[in-house]
Amino acid sequence: MSEHSKIEWTDATWNPIRGCTKISPGCKHCYAEAFAERFRNVPGHPYRDGFDPRLVPDKLLEPLRWSAARTVFVNSMSDLFQDPVPTEYIKAVASVMLNANWHTYQVLTKRAERLRTLLAKELRDAAAATHIWWGVSVEDRKYGLPRIDALRAAPATTRFLSIEPLLEHLGQFDLTGIHWVIVGGESGHGARPMPQAWVESIRDQCAGANVPFFFKQWGGVQKSKHGRMLNSRTYDAMPSRRVQPMPTRQERLSMTVNLAAIASGWPTSPLVQLKAVRQNSAAIAL
Repeated sequence: MSEHSKIEWTDATWNPIRGCTKISPGCKHCYAEAFAERFRNVPGHPYRDGFDPRLVPDKLLEPLRWSAARTVFVNSMSDLFQDPVPTEYIKAVASVMLNANWHTYQVLTKRAERLRTLLAKELRDAAAATHIWWGVSVEDRKYGLPRIDALRAAPATTRFLSIEPLLEHLGQFDLTGIHWVIVGGESGHGARPMPQAWVESIRDQCAGANVPFFFKQWGGVQKSKHGRMLNSRTYDAMPSRRVQPMPTRQERLSMTVNLAAIASGWPTSPLVQLKAVRQNSAAIAL
């Protein structure tokens, strides 16, 4: 989406996919959907298809073009592991991250089971890379906590939790194998409240497990009014990031040429439409 980001725990966002589908209560007031749907049917706009999932292959090589190393939130406007996204395309995204290894990537998903499966197989090299962090969203006990178990079972070098929006008290949960925790309240229209005690419980568990804790925001309809102070201080801890030399512009151009093939030949129509076409074709064939 942008070489620069206002999200507190990252520097930039990169969206080789746009759009997503709802799968749990944390999706109810999705900020990305609210933004995208404002531009549905606007000719020429990147979100002319609203929040319908679609591949954006012309964005695949974007990290190679940036002039400085950054911490990058991957698919802030989507979910890399959602069902409509082809595995081969996920592998293409991983290939870019492995090649452009002077950036640090933060990959966040609610599809924890697919994450675990692919990190153990097709994405083994990316799972082992220290500059690629793999995370899951955790909003409640029913849907969120099982994702932690799936993430823990994945052979990832760096694992993190985005506990946002935090919708209920999580109680005691296992932080073994987790390397970073972000907590935040829901923001925007219809934002659900987040009592301070819920946040303090997670903070204290992180301290006990020696896991870096980052408090992003209280949220609310006007999140700027409530800020991100917890007990009169901010919490900005993160895992250490590896410093990798930045290639020259010419070296990056050469890499772009060498990787051009992985960004070609992908469909750009919404994936839900393509899936419907495939299903209709199969029905006709039967």
